[in-house]
Amino acid sequence: MHLTLRRGALALATSLATCIGALATPLAHADEAASYPERDVRILVPFPAGGTADIAARTVAAELGKRWGRAVVVDNKAGAGGNVGTAEAARAKGDGYTLLMGTVSTHAINQSVYRELPYDPVKDFEPVTLVIPVPNVLELNPAFAKRHNINNVAELITYLKANPDKVNMASTGNGTSTHLSGELFQAMTGTRMTHVPYKGSSPALTDVMAGSADLIFDNLPSSMGFIKGGKLKPLAVTTAARSPALPDVPTLAEAGVPGYEASSWFGLLAPAGTPPAIVARIQRDVAEALQNEQVRTQLLAQGAVPSGNSPAQFKSFMADETKKWAGVVQKSGAKVD
Repeated sequence: MHLTLRRGALALATSLATCIGALATPLAHADEAASYPERDVRILVPFPAGGTADIAARTVAAELGKRWGRAVVVDNKAGAGGNVGTAEAARAKGDGYTLLMGTVSTHAINQSVYRELPYDPVKDFEPVTLVIPVPNVLELNPAFAKRHNINNVAELITYLKANPDKVNMASTGNGTSTHLSGELFQAMTGTRMTHVPYKGSSPALTDVMAGSADLIFDNLPSSMGFIKGGKLKPLAVTTAARSPALPDVPTLAEAGVPGYEASSWFGLLAPAGTPPAIVARIQRDVAEALQNEQVRTQLLAQGAVPSGNSPAQFKSFMADETKKWAGVVQKSGAKVD
């Protein structure tokens, strides 16, 4: 009987210790979140400087730095359609001091177009918040457009059908939304172009403006300044509705490709295992930063719409995007070895 009682007491003590431990863990994480960050924070951007992922990261980093009183450093790690930098973020410690500016490519498209990925877009990350969704814009080298008398999408389609594979379509990399937007366009219009992938937006835009490539379906924020400066000729945006930043530019659906819709987005993620309290702290501060009037005005002028949704909402959004882009990949037949 005494042995039975001792065993019962031991089991009760073990159970109490387990409960206390379970309660202590979130309390400890709450304390960490209250004092977070205690050192500098790094945001990995898996694309080169100058592109929309970089713009989004630097906008967020500047605001968080002011709020936290710590340096928030943007670290560009480009390569393989965003896979290089994303894999590095996946390997980082889940403590809130390394974050990733994930994209529609890294967390919705790449798993459908690449045979293998060096990371798991779901298991290796904790969603923090969607930062900005943006349209892509079909834009041409102005000299190319003038030379071939292309002033709208219908005229571009006519020219492409008469000149299969002769037009160079730049993209920001294999498997990116700028690549898939072009592939979807070709599939829906029965046209063929020669795809020329670049390592990010800046080198791709440089070549389109120089005439080495003829057109691109680029993210609007990274192209806006060049469009306003007359260095790129916009024909249409890829979203279902027109962009307030380019109200006179039609959608592709309006311009003669009914049913066409595609867009890009950029959001913060943390490595798997990052405590929920720290994730919540980062999400709250980013959401508040995106509501800053100066930040909102700056982003809207570039064609980006500030978001700042919850981790759960961002997770659900990425799941929906993954399904949608899998369908686009299947329709276009795009694959990357």
